[in-house]
Amino acid sequence: MKGNFNHKLTESEIQPVKLLDLRRQYELIKDEIADALKRVCDSGAFVLGPEVKLLEQNMSAYTQVDYSIACASGSDAILLALMAAQVGPGDEVIVPSFTFFATASAVTRLGAKPVFADIDPISFNIDPNEIRRKITHRTKAIIPVHLFGQMADMIAINEIAQSNNIIVIEDAAQSIGAELNGRRSGCWGDMGAFSFYPTKNLGGAGDGGLVTTRSEQLAKYLNLYHVHGMEPRYYHSVIGINSRLDSFQAAIINVKLKYLEGWTNMRIQNARRYNEMFIDAGLNNKIVLPVTLTDHRHVWNQYTIRVSGGLRDNMKMNLTSQKIGTEIYYPLGLHEQECFKYLGYKPESLTETYNASREVLSLPIFPELTEDEQRLVVNAVRDFIESRDSRHLLPTAVTPSTREAA
Repeated sequence: MKGNFNHKLTESEIQPVKLLDLRRQYELIKDEIADALKRVCDSGAFVLGPEVKLLEQNMSAYTQVDYSIACASGSDAILLALMAAQVGPGDEVIVPSFTFFATASAVTRLGAKPVFADIDPISFNIDPNEIRRKITHRTKAIIPVHLFGQMADMIAINEIAQSNNIIVIEDAAQSIGAELNGRRSGCWGDMGAFSFYPTKNLGGAGDGGLVTTRSEQLAKYLNLYHVHGMEPRYYHSVIGINSRLDSFQAAIINVKLKYLEGWTNMRIQNARRYNEMFIDAGLNNKIVLPVTLTDHRHVWNQYTIRVSGGLRDNMKMNLTSQKIGTEIYYPLGLHEQECFKYLGYKPESLTETYNASREVLSLPIFPELTEDEQRLVVNAVRDFIESRDSRHLLPTAVTPSTREAA
């Protein structure tokens, strides 16, 4: 894809490019959403009503599982899955350090210990070899995170878990529709945790989540724990939590689910176009481009480049000055966070996590992003790099020969 990458942007040519523009999506489906919300109001069933049941059925079909249990947030989905797995004090749960806070905070809320593992530098996902090294007699569960929209190596992870009798809970918050060998995220582990936060590929108008499982027994636990452990009404055999999805959120998500595959394909197209544009601009030897691994379907919740030489933060500031939205997911590994310092990790003890947290930068990738907007982003990145020392190299931990095209 050839483009004009020798033209320097003038002040009058700078146009804002948001990291995510939810209004564009809403404008296309707002009448359907209004009708769906009206149905909820007319029904008077505002919590755990027909729309929630329909969403659970739809998600079971989409994720290729037998059971889906809707809940109040993606964070609660992880917590509920751990509760259903009977994780508690004295247990250890292996999690990646390079992930959102909720993956590990749910573990600590139950009195268990998060054991942080390093990542594969290519995919940003948890390294199965790290999991093997971290297993002890206290390991109760593993939570692989399918980060940025690409699945972790669930074949290797499941083999490790099965040989050690360990529960696997997929953190699929960023990966709805992602696949490995044709099987979707959320159906590989004992349970899968999804988020419907507005920034996700399938987002509501607020918080929302869902847990998937193929196990009838785990589904019974999940249904029990997310309504205060109450069954029948006002009788409590266990201490659960209040984590019910409201019908308004379910109605909105049901509308959007019909469009998810189309939106996903648009994200995939945008990622391919970015890679072509960056290569045409001669930037593929200046920054590390994200990739789709063999036998994977990447759904591109984020398009994340790596910028070395200590230039990442300056690049972000430069793009912000040009009204281009970016974000750093994540500026610190969880093992470096203040609240987890009691675990005794040193910042560089997880080398790949440490390097990634100082090099990653996510660029706009939402479905409605236009080719012209992508060209503005690529031009801005090129202009910044050309204004700096052209000798800065790809991060040494990432070798181009091991990477594949998006």
